[in-house]
Amino acid sequence: MRAHRPTPEFPRHLEALYARFPFARSLEDDPISALRPLAWDPFRAEVAGIFGATLAIGNTTAIRGAIGRLSELVHGDVARLVDPDRTRERARLLAGFRHRWIRGDQLAHLGSVLGRYYGGHRSLETAFLLGFEERGFAAGLDTLARTLRGSGRSPPGYRALFPSPLDAPGSPCKRLTLFVRWMVRSGTPDLGCWRRVPTGALRVPLDQHVHWIGYHLGLTARRTRSWSAVEEVSEALRRIDPLDPVRFDFVLCHTGISGDCPKERDLAVCGPCSVRPDCLLWRGRRVAE
Repeated sequence: MRAHRPTPEFPRHLEALYARFPFARSLEDDPISALRPLAWDPFRAEVAGIFGATLAIGNTTAIRGAIGRLSELVHGDVARLVDPDRTRERARLLAGFRHRWIRGDQLAHLGSVLGRYYGGHRSLETAFLLGFEERGFAAGLDTLARTLRGSGRSPPGYRALFPSPLDAPGSPCKRLTLFVRWMVRSGTPDLGCWRRVPTGALRVPLDQHVHWIGYHLGLTARRTRSWSAVEEVSEALRRIDPLDPVRFDFVLCHTGISGDCPKERDLAVCGPCSVRPDCLLWRGRRVAE
C-alpha cells in the first residue's frame, strides 16, 4: 500500500483551519496559560518555561495543575527555584511535590543545575546555540539536554527527563522541543524570549495528537513517534510556511485535545473540517456539501 499523501490543496486547507481556529478557547486549556503569570521578564519566562516543559507530561489539565502547585510553593516567583542561596529551602519546599513520575527532588536538582549555569550565562539560549550553530536543531537540543542533565550525582531518574534526539533510538523530545518553541516564537501563543534562533529552524513538538493528525494527513508515514517523525512533520509544514512552520503546531495539537478531531469518521464533527479532504480516514469517500 502506497504512503498516504495530502491533496495538492492541503496548504490552503491548513491555512483555512488556522484562520478559523478558536485560539482564545484553547489558550485557556494550554499549559502556557499557567506560565504567563510567572513570566515577569525574559529571565523568569525562561525559568518558568523550562520547569513547565519538564512537567508537560499527561493531559493539559494535569500539567496546568502541576505548574500551579509549583507556583504556589514559590509564591509566584520562579526565580526562587534557581537561586543558589536557597538550596536547602528549595529542597524543603519541593520535598513532597509529585506529578506523574516526576518528583520534587528531581525538580530541586534541576534548580541547582540551573543556578550553577546562570552563574556564568544569561540564558539557556547560549547552550542551545552551541550545538545549533555548528550542526543544526537536533544538535542544539542535544547540547541543551546535556546542560540540563548537569554533571556529578543526580536523583534517580533525573537525567531521563532530558532526552536528546541524538540518543538511540531518537526520542521525539517533545518537552524540550516545546520549550524551545515557547522561547523562540513571539507570535501567539508563545513567549518569544530568544532572539538568535530563527523560527524557520524550529521543529514541531510531536505529542500524541500532532502525531496522529500528522500521520492521517500524510505529513509522516511513521506510525510511532520518533525524531525521524518530528523531522518529517516539520519539513512538511516548512514547505507551507518556511519562515514559521511551527505556528501550525498549536492548532493541530488542540484540534486533537478539544475533540475537534474525533480520530474516527464522524460526519457531524468532520464534515466542516477544512483538512477533511486530506485525511486518510476520508480518502475516497465523498460527502455531500
